[in-house]
Amino acid sequence: MKTRLPTIAIGLAASLACGASVLAQQPAPAPAPSPAAPPAATPSPAQTTPLPTTTAPGPGPGTNQAPTPPAPEKALPPGTPAVPPAGQAPSSANRPPLVANPGDPSDVDEVTLPAKPAAILSGSAKWDQAVPSLKDAIAKVEAALAQAGIKANGKPISVFNRTDDDGFQYEVMVPVEAVPNPRPAGLPDDLRFGATPSGKALRFTHKGPYEGIDQTYETVTAYLDAKGILVQDAFVEEYLTPLASPSDEALEVNIYALPK
Repeated sequence: MKTRLPTIAIGLAASLACGASVLAQQPAPAPAPSPAAPPAATPSPAQTTPLPTTTAPGPGPGTNQAPTPPAPEKALPPGTPAVPPAGQAPSSANRPPLVANPGDPSDVDEVTLPAKPAAILSGSAKWDQAVPSLKDAIAKVEAALAQAGIKANGKPISVFNRTDDDGFQYEVMVPVEAVPNPRPAGLPDDLRFGATPSGKALRFTHKGPYEGIDQTYETVTAYLDAKGILVQDAFVEEYLTPLASPSDEALEVNIYALPK
């Protein structure tokens, strides 16, 4: 069988450093000095804990003035798709995975993958750019679907069709309710529609940074070799949580191997 990739550390580390220096200015002398107002308290920075496995108000109404009712929210005209802010992909948090019951990181599941209609974008990348490349491809598909008013109804998927020491070729897929017919105008030329991989599959679950996913693939390879199972050359990754960064501790990925 052909493994998805050799043991290569995919590591990207992002560090942010920020600091601010605030200088207080002494007030000018006044003829009748008054007590200075105490400085506003500076809130402490928020602290985050990694998961174990991802304007000023205006004046009020006058004495004889009735309160002004709040302005109604502006509704989008019928048929207008909700488009996320620029550079932000729609959330897939509430979409269902390919298989309803969750996987166990300490076990292997035999499952049946359904064939779901999907928007597909092909590409290639180097291993050290795996996360940024896949993340950008997923965002491009999500944004195109939202702009065209096509509803996505599944977690994003990556299918690794070909791998070598330098990089890989992939297909990013986002399941949709139905393939639009006719094709909406304005979709990227390289975006096509098809179906997600289907049939019997072995599901392995990875929890933790993507830069450590090679260890999970080593477990996959060892299991398949021990059982003498031959699988197709394409491995499937389903991102249960957003593919944010290589070091995201909260990342959860289903890995599917499809036996021949």
